[in-house]
Amino acid sequence: MELTVNGTVLFDDGDDFFGDVDGDFTGNGGSATRTFFWQNSLNTADYNADITSSRNGLFEIEVKDSNGNVVLDRSLSGAMESDSFSGVTSSGTSGIWSVKITLSSFNGDGSFSLSEGD
Repeated sequence: MELTVNGTVLFDDGDDFFGDVDGDFTGNGGSATRTFFWQNSLNTADYNADITSSRNGLFEIEVKDSNGNVVLDRSLSGAMESDSFSGVTSSGTSGIWSVKITLSSFNGDGSFSLSEGD
């Protein structure tokens, strides 16, 4: 599973849909959204993300539990001082969770990870 904009790989991670998820992304000023599904057998997830970006651009991660409730909605902007975040999602219902990654006018690279919480 690979997403590219203007020939640049934005998301490339095809084997991490059970257990830990890790992804890398790169952008050349373009915008794209990628959604994938992840099996989480617990009620929370640990998350981490970091970016190296120019002055503008936005990375956003939104995670929904198996009932479609948002348990995480965080973003990082190239214009902000902090270039990383981590923590634990809100509690949700275990099962198949959706993960949406959005890059907006993003010029740089970064990574993110999710693992079962609790």
